[in-house]
Amino acid sequence: MDVTTPDNAPWLIVGLGNPGPEYAMNRHNVGFMVADLLAERIGGRFKRAGKAQAQVVEGRIGPPGPVGRRVILAKPMSYMNLSGGPVNALKDFYKVPVANVVAVHDELDIDYGVLRLKLGGGDNGHNGLKSMTKAFGADYHRVRFGIGRPPGRMQVADFVLKDFSSAERKELDYFVDRAADAVESLVVDGLERAQSTYNS
Repeated sequence: MDVTTPDNAPWLIVGLGNPGPEYAMNRHNVGFMVADLLAERIGGRFKRAGKAQAQVVEGRIGPPGPVGRRVILAKPMSYMNLSGGPVNALKDFYKVPVANVVAVHDELDIDYGVLRLKLGGGDNGHNGLKSMTKAFGADYHRVRFGIGRPPGRMQVADFVLKDFSSAERKELDYFVDRAADAVESLVVDGLERAQSTYNS
């Protein structure tokens, strides 16, 4: 019988977003974009996950052998503010420790394209994080993808549910690629090394 320990336990990497084509290019969906790129890199395709309200891809990140890590990439299909339920179900099903859960999400308080990796902390008003923390506590990793603050008097809710601007889209692929690199580094190299490389 396989005994799950911190060393051999899988990682659950959760891209946060809203399902449906109308949300696909929203700022709020950058977590989905990073998850899609990671799935492409490991040669997998998202499939519905049993009873969990999510799509998943299973694979490995990192070099072959013991250094490589087993990962489950997930996109909750529940809408952002209900992400905690599907993520908790996947965490329990795959026997993933809370510290091996990674949420990839948009972050208003960081400039566009800037990354910040951390373990634990508050939700800063982010409904996806709020739902996850309510479901299983705050001690999971976050890869925070900066989207900046809304211009002028635009409401936050309107801003995050708008598509990236044409100027932002020119650099979006590069920033998503870098965020995917940061996730891989976090899983393979650990938080401190990933932070020293990607926390700009």
